[in-house]
Amino acid sequence: MKLALAFAALTGVIGAVLARGAVTAPLAGPERAQVERGANLAKVGDCAVCHTDEGGAPYAGGRAIATPFGKVFASNITPDSETGIGRYSRPEFERAMHKGVRRDGAELYPAFPFDHFAGANNDDIDALYAFLMSRRPVRAVTPAPQLIPPLGFRPLMAVWKALYFRPTPFQPTPGKSDQWNRGAYLVATFGHCGACHTPHGLLGAEEKAKAFEGGYAEGWYAPPLNARTPAAAPWTEERLFTYLRTGLDSSHAAAAGPMGEVTHELARAPEADVRAMAVYLADLMNTPARAQPVDRAVEAAAAHPVGAQLYAGACAACHEAGAPMMREGRPDLALGTPLHEADPRDTVAIVLKGLEPPVGAAGPAMPAFESSFTDAQVAEIAAYLRARFTSQPAWPRLPATVAAARKEAAA
Repeated sequence: MKLALAFAALTGVIGAVLARGAVTAPLAGPERAQVERGANLAKVGDCAVCHTDEGGAPYAGGRAIATPFGKVFASNITPDSETGIGRYSRPEFERAMHKGVRRDGAELYPAFPFDHFAGANNDDIDALYAFLMSRRPVRAVTPAPQLIPPLGFRPLMAVWKALYFRPTPFQPTPGKSDQWNRGAYLVATFGHCGACHTPHGLLGAEEKAKAFEGGYAEGWYAPPLNARTPAAAPWTEERLFTYLRTGLDSSHAAAAGPMGEVTHELARAPEADVRAMAVYLADLMNTPARAQPVDRAVEAAAAHPVGAQLYAGACAACHEAGAPMMREGRPDLALGTPLHEADPRDTVAIVLKGLEPPVGAAGPAMPAFESSFTDAQVAEIAAYLRARFTSQPAWPRLPATVAAARKEAAA
């Protein structure tokens, strides 16, 4: 009864706010706590990352999300009554989160990870709803999807759901600590880490039997988050916590691509929640220490002389031992996870697109070289780095990988 009254009061406040078109009424007591809880879940879920277009208002949608089947555009999730979710009731919002069905009954595409949110508990759904409904309404029409015909016909998603969607509430694992289970819950639900780090089948569904074995997102490779991790150094709870909060760990890598945006959100999430996620993921990636990589500069230069020359001219000033950037905590290339991955996509993307500074720092950063090097030159650099700093086999078809990366970025 008390919960119902509190929720009714919150709904009344939200209704008054929406009637005025701006967030001006202060929230107090249980209402404020619920909105703050929802705000924290939104950070863990990176809601603003996907639902904010470049240069657009927060949560107003419009960001293009590339899929193997074309583009979809993130929805406006501000409480605008015409173009956002302002008319969504609490049950309608829950249906969208748990079942992937829009207010008007239309099917949502799984680029919106409702298959993960389906496991979230109702109290957390209430909190997220309260938070979003307390944002400033923004009128912003979401562009129509640009998908391969006939996939733009939304009713087909009902068939996809019948084949792949098995919504189940999250169940704690007996024998594990509360902190471990909290991390597992956040990773599985709001964090939706498997959406990128799990391989997808031909029709875009996650291959649940291969959970966290690596996947692809927006032109980047998301490496495994289990014992298959290609990391040269073991991931510990403390290193994962630092990486998730700052986007940088000196023994592994700097967050690149979509993961860089994720870490900027997690930097503002509750420390206890990020710590719990680190505890859970460190347990998944529990692997024995591996032999430290050996610098094979001579052999690599003999095999890839052009790559060695390009590296000396464009990369060595930052990446060689003693360089100013290395003294600022940038990982040694021999420890950088991308070079040890079976897929060269991340190394190629980093050379082409560069790296943004980690959270809360002016540097170190890396410039983009997409306009400086040809496909063949980027391929030579990648081949040289792989041969010099790892003992892994050479990447095949590197020039084709670089050309595909450029084409995908242009699209």
